[in-house]
Amino acid sequence: MSCPETPREPASTPRPPAPSDSLPALSTGVRAAPALARGSGRVKAASAVAAVALGAAVAAWAAWAAWIGALAPVPPPLVAGVLRERAPRLAPERVTLTVDDEDVEPGTLDEQRRRLFGRMRRELSLSDEAMRQVEAVFAASAVLGQGNPALSRHPMSRSECRRVRTLSGIEPAREPTCGAPGMVPLFDPTRGQTAESAGVCIDQLEFPNIPCEYPVVHVRAREAALLCRAVGKRICDAHEWEGACAGALREPDVEYEWERPRNEASWHHNLLRERVWSYGPEKNHALCGTESSRTPGCPGGGWDRCGSNTYPSGAFPACRSSLGVFDMHGNVAEHMSLPILPGELARSGDKGFTEMKGSWFAFSSMDVHADDCRWRAPDWHGTRLMSKASHANYHLGFRCCKDVETP
Repeated sequence: MSCPETPREPASTPRPPAPSDSLPALSTGVRAAPALARGSGRVKAASAVAAVALGAAVAAWAAWAAWIGALAPVPPPLVAGVLRERAPRLAPERVTLTVDDEDVEPGTLDEQRRRLFGRMRRELSLSDEAMRQVEAVFAASAVLGQGNPALSRHPMSRSECRRVRTLSGIEPAREPTCGAPGMVPLFDPTRGQTAESAGVCIDQLEFPNIPCEYPVVHVRAREAALLCRAVGKRICDAHEWEGACAGALREPDVEYEWERPRNEASWHHNLLRERVWSYGPEKNHALCGTESSRTPGCPGGGWDRCGSNTYPSGAFPACRSSLGVFDMHGNVAEHMSLPILPGELARSGDKGFTEMKGSWFAFSSMDVHADDCRWRAPDWHGTRLMSKASHANYHLGFRCCKDVETP
């Protein structure tokens, strides 16, 4: 999680993978045997004797075939020592292996982005202006996307994710309170609050918040905030992410100690925190997307050495909070905003500091820090949220929040 290396410019354009070869057409027809040679009388005599012998053999074979019946197919008849071809047949259609088109990964970052933008337009119903802003944020980065296509090896396909979600009966949330698909309201049921009274909603999935799409990574905190704004949302505050994970959103004045310095406040918060995971009171990595692998030779970060070997978002039905939020453990860690003063809450603008929440896709083998819901990270790569030098990495993504409009 604490990966000091920030993304570098790609050394070269990744080479696209070779296309899959199609299966060859099946052979048709029966190849004829060569005719017997013509020649001298002796050859003709020998041919006659051979023909008589062949005729006897054919008669014997016919009697045997009649006894066998339908157990063996009958070859084409033999006439004068030559195989007579069957009537010509239509050649069978060429057979090819077919896969879900969305399971074929693009070979370049540009192709990857174009496909992602197309799916965002279709499934998120974004306006032309919103997509223009989204594409501008991507265009300003040499690495922002769903991982380096030359290195990333996803452990699960999109089609397998869809199958899992279908079998589990999972559908994206459509909460009237949120006014946007795939978002759920945040509230505190322990205090009698309900979804109808919620003041904020959060994406069910990591950005782009599309079921079975791979999360956007190599994203700086600044870029995450800009992308949330582009789609009509905002970056989440740390306590909002924690409440979505734990199943109860608490008030900011309870979750932050405004008078203390950041590291001291986080230490005190962690000391007194409730220990719970989105899926329950006991830690269980197997329930979430934590069993992928790290690229061999990955030094801890960077575009050129580390593949984003992520799962499709929402592929683990049990990795879900009681408020309906997926993948708050595993898959990608997430940028959030950490306010130090009340005026730095995200609803007042992007004024906070960087904070990373959750664990990531190889956490079963690299369990390097606590990942329970209310654990707050130390000051890793700490900058202001909107700093152009804010951190990015191959396992780091984000999700967005949205303030509920009151009548």
